[in-house]
Amino acid sequence: MRLEFNRYGLNTLQRLLTGILQITGAIGLICGIFNTKVGIAASAGLCLLMFFGLIVRIKIKDGIYKSSPALAFMVISGIICYRFIKIL
Repeated sequence: MRLEFNRYGLNTLQRLLTGILQITGAIGLICGIFNTKVGIAASAGLCLLMFFGLIVRIKIKDGIYKSSPALAFMVISGIICYRFIKIL
């Protein structure tokens, strides 16, 4: 992963922040089972994180194949967020 972040032009702090946000989002999704508002925040945050990941992929001119995981996870996180909102 370190080489990938170098290829994206991101530094060590950005790499660590991305990892922390991903882990926090995953924990938030699990906690969302018990607290809908936490689930909404976590899924929206992951959706936003994947959106920025997709933007980085587009910026460095990655093809559709390499960009598709970010797009897929963004859509999945958005659907989860929508479902949590419907529960409220």
